[in-house]
Amino acid sequence: MKLFKRVLILLLCCSLVRFTAQAESFGPTGQSSEQQQSAQHSPQELQQLVAPIALYPDALVAQILAASTYPTEIVEADRWMQSHSNLRGEELAKNVDKQPWDPSVKALTQFPSVLENMDKNLSWVSSLGDAYANQQQDVTDAVQAMRQQAHKAGHLNSNEQEKVTTQGKTIIIEPANPEVVYVPAYDPWLVYGEPIVPYPGWYPEPEIFLAGAGIGFGIGFGVGFFGGYGWGWHHWGCDWHGHRVIYNHNTYISHSRTIINRNNFSHNNFNHGNFNHGNAFHGSRPDGGRPGFHGSSAPHFQPGTRSGAFSGFDHGGNVRGFSSRGRSSFGGGSRGGGFHGGGGGRHR
Repeated sequence: MKLFKRVLILLLCCSLVRFTAQAESFGPTGQSSEQQQSAQHSPQELQQLVAPIALYPDALVAQILAASTYPTEIVEADRWMQSHSNLRGEELAKNVDKQPWDPSVKALTQFPSVLENMDKNLSWVSSLGDAYANQQQDVTDAVQAMRQQAHKAGHLNSNEQEKVTTQGKTIIIEPANPEVVYVPAYDPWLVYGEPIVPYPGWYPEPEIFLAGAGIGFGIGFGVGFFGGYGWGWHHWGCDWHGHRVIYNHNTYISHSRTIINRNNFSHNNFNHGNFNHGNAFHGSRPDGGRPGFHGSSAPHFQPGTRSGAFSGFDHGGNVRGFSSRGRSSFGGGSRGGGFHGGGGGRHR
């Protein structure tokens, strides 16, 4: 009888150990690993994501990659700019500086057409931010790959607006005049030689979209008025060899609660429903960021893309169709946002 009890206890212990092992294999660690693997973007998808910005000057690329982790604030900033269209120059810079946005979002107010384009393409912004948070090296490599393609196609060369230089296989794009930044206008699906499949639902902002396979330049934005603030143009850059965005001579760190860095994600990252800033994605904000966007809790996948915080939807929650291609870069009545005089004016 005693032997029977011992055998029974041994069998129960073995069963318990086996059950525990199986439970752990389906637990947070297993799920996290599976989610990380499934969330990876392919090189082709990353090239599709960076195509609209890869030919921008390095500092602007840095600002966009950082700001893409804050899609909610992109919406807030663009709406704020629309409602304060009367502000110019130093007055605009002072009022922007008071806002609670991430420095990268503040920096984009220098380029209202870029900010407006991001607001109108939140699905793309969300996916770009998600990719940068989780595949930083792959994203920076994709930017360089697209620049190489545009250069081989004969569309990326130095001119009066920008200086294009190479360091080995790395292509660097800078303003020809450090105080005047031109945002290149081009069709991101045609300028690289072989056509690229458009990002689903992409809306082309007229001032930065140019029909055809070439690159054009419209308005130059003077950055002088923003130079005295810690988030201005000269505080940003890309370290292509280190595969990182540079802010104030250091690696950019963001505290976005909307875009999550799954590489550092664990249940320890939660604190009363919010993400712990120690391992959640980076930022440079003393306040640790604003609350995440509400009302888009269920990501929606589209062919050729990965889920982001706003995938497949515009800021109103409506699915958009790709219906505006072919509009001239310089047509239409955009609200603009460059400034006149004092080193901070528009230049043509």
